[in-house]
Amino acid sequence: MIIQMTIAIILAYFAGSVPTGLWVGRYFRGLDIRNSGSGNLGATNAFRVLGKGLGFTVLLVDVLKGMLPVLLFPGLVGLESATPGQEMVIGGSAIAGHVLSVFVNFKGGKGVATALGVFLAIAPMEMTVILAIGIVLIAVTGYVSLASLVGATLLPIFLFATGRPTTVLVVGIAIAVIVIYRHRSNLLRLIQGRENRFNETNAGPEQEKDLRKVMENR
Repeated sequence: MIIQMTIAIILAYFAGSVPTGLWVGRYFRGLDIRNSGSGNLGATNAFRVLGKGLGFTVLLVDVLKGMLPVLLFPGLVGLESATPGQEMVIGGSAIAGHVLSVFVNFKGGKGVATALGVFLAIAPMEMTVILAIGIVLIAVTGYVSLASLVGATLLPIFLFATGRPTTVLVVGIAIAVIVIYRHRSNLLRLIQGRENRFNETNAGPEQEKDLRKVMENR
């Protein structure tokens, strides 16, 4: 079982590591989205830089990078009766791959879309409610980052309230912390009233660098 789990974890990491936004941007537009918009590899920046069609493609693939490893990899390596805890570890590895991709010098997106896929597979009821709340927040405020931060905060609360296994809850808390940490510059901009809405253009990677410096000096 240890060997099978190790293989599944490694496979999940590499699946999560696929830099969807980078590869889609290069193939269909001949550009590196890290040099445009916010400079992030995630779906939000892909929507801004590549347009709705390709942006949705990036979003869908990033969600599947989290969902498919949980649903398929246990059976693929011979763990047909994987426990929720084992599924959670496999899903966590996929999220780690997305955030720290081996293909882009261990950098990557902020983990939201891939985490969405993981929890749609493991805790579909809770994740569907959180997704609905997020969609409403984006529609009302235009802030994807706000929806991501609220979703990350609600996730462990919902997992605890619905009695999910301890392993799922613990890993869920860890993932929520990672997502919030990766959005620390967005949180600062929200507080300062400088965050861009979904359909607005960011000032670019330099703005991100300036905000990181501010956060590091706090």
